[in-house]
Amino acid sequence: MSRLLFLLLCASALLASSMASAAIVEHSFHVKNLTLRRLCSEQVITAVNGSLPGPTLRVREGDTLVVHVFNESPYNITIHWHGIFQKLSGWADGPNMVTQCPIIPGSSYTYRFKVIKQEGTLWWHAHVSTLRATVYGALIIRPRSGHSYPFPKPDKEVPILLGEWWNANVIDVENQALATGGAPNNSNAYTINGRPGDLYPCSQNQTYTLKVENGKTYLLRIINAALNNQLFFKIANHKMTVVSIDASYTQPYITDVVVTGPGMTTDVLITADQPVGSYYMAASPYASAPGVPFDNTTTRGILIYEGSTAPTPIMPLMPATNDTPTAHKFYSNLTGLAGGPHWVPVPRQIDEHMFVTVGVGLAPCGGNATCPGPFGQRFSASMNNESFQLPTGLSMLQAFFFNVSGVYTPNFPDAPPVKFDYTNANISSDLSLLFTPKSTSVKVLKYNATVQIVLQNTALLAVENHPIHIHGFNFHVLAQGFGNYDPVNDPKNFNLVNPPVRNTIGVPVGGWAVIRFTANNPGVWFMHCHLDVHLPWGLATAFVVQNGPTPGSTLPPPPADLPKC
Repeated sequence: MSRLLFLLLCASALLASSMASAAIVEHSFHVKNLTLRRLCSEQVITAVNGSLPGPTLRVREGDTLVVHVFNESPYNITIHWHGIFQKLSGWADGPNMVTQCPIIPGSSYTYRFKVIKQEGTLWWHAHVSTLRATVYGALIIRPRSGHSYPFPKPDKEVPILLGEWWNANVIDVENQALATGGAPNNSNAYTINGRPGDLYPCSQNQTYTLKVENGKTYLLRIINAALNNQLFFKIANHKMTVVSIDASYTQPYITDVVVTGPGMTTDVLITADQPVGSYYMAASPYASAPGVPFDNTTTRGILIYEGSTAPTPIMPLMPATNDTPTAHKFYSNLTGLAGGPHWVPVPRQIDEHMFVTVGVGLAPCGGNATCPGPFGQRFSASMNNESFQLPTGLSMLQAFFFNVSGVYTPNFPDAPPVKFDYTNANISSDLSLLFTPKSTSVKVLKYNATVQIVLQNTALLAVENHPIHIHGFNFHVLAQGFGNYDPVNDPKNFNLVNPPVRNTIGVPVGGWAVIRFTANNPGVWFMHCHLDVHLPWGLATAFVVQNGPTPGSTLPPPPADLPKC
């Protein structure tokens, strides 16, 4: 056999095995009303396929996921595949009026995208108003066939979705708040896999239970699907080993508490190595903003050993709701698995330096309304003094693709217009800093540009840990700390070797975080706070990434069934 023929046969076999290991995974989502009984009363919610949470989607790296969404609800809907890169499939990303117009009641849209160079736990959720309170589910990506995890194979894998529950229609809750310019009512309960747990009224039989066998190891895929709360998660008397965050592998990190903000995922290994019995798993709020009301309750499930006759489960001691040192220790001790599957080294050449302030402010009350915010005004929020407003007539991605002007303005500033003592609480009385203009201002990036962003929290009205999510990209978290970022000394502590890789970063309360990513995906990518209350207030912007020089770096046209406005 000639060498050329041998090489061709090898290449053909490689291609065949690669194609064989990739599948098309197809699902249908029927979004409609569902009546559930929770906390002593019945409530009509919007849900997918009649369940809360919605269906768990399981794929392998390299697969193509096709989801037909039929909107049989009374509300506009879109679905966002949180953390999926959407390489050249930005039309499937899902944020309302960013990459698509909504799927109106009675119509449908098919999301189609390939899962490329990602493994681990992600999730999907509605990206219109507050519907993600009940429209959400897990998206689990396993390694390709024949590949393995970079940690010991668990005996079982279990999704743990942490959520919130309102004894009200969540759309009404949001509309009421938007009408007055105030904050929405707090939730009535937290949930584990849709169940509140036995600390709440009428919920003794609505407690999630996980049965385990002595000596076996379990991979818990923890997803914070809550709308407005970061959460502490513990299991009594058990250690957890973090092995992945936001579908990016980590150096194994042993802890007795997980901290997770809305949008974040954390994979932990837990071994059933305690005396046979039953143990509570519990989630309680990390409420970082002093003086801001929150749902101060605890949800719990039960981890029970096979053969246990224990009458009462053991309860873990939960951190105080304002335990920032515990939260910061957890977040800052995570490191990436350098050299592991899909690891991308930290880019060293920086093309775009951005310094972005993040915080809450005010907007004029307007009209004859009575507004509950400070100084009798509406609450607002901004990045770099720009309070983001979604377009109404055409999605931003359509405007980008068809070169339609007037939908967004390409002038998001690289730094705030005014420098001030960002984390000094006394600035809250400075009205010149509190009021920010509304705009649809975006940052334009050249294809393949490397971007470094210093995310700086401000103390305007309230200091708070903001979970900032960027669509379409993972980023390296180089450093995080408290107070004002020091451009001279803080870079000396950057981790350029094995920083954690995330798609959502909890910017420390009254502090800062530095992230870096390469804009290698043309399209329009939302960056926003994942505390849902802050999104309609304007705590967002978007990156418009230009097309590259080749067909493989150019956004293809929209699918024929892309919803119209």
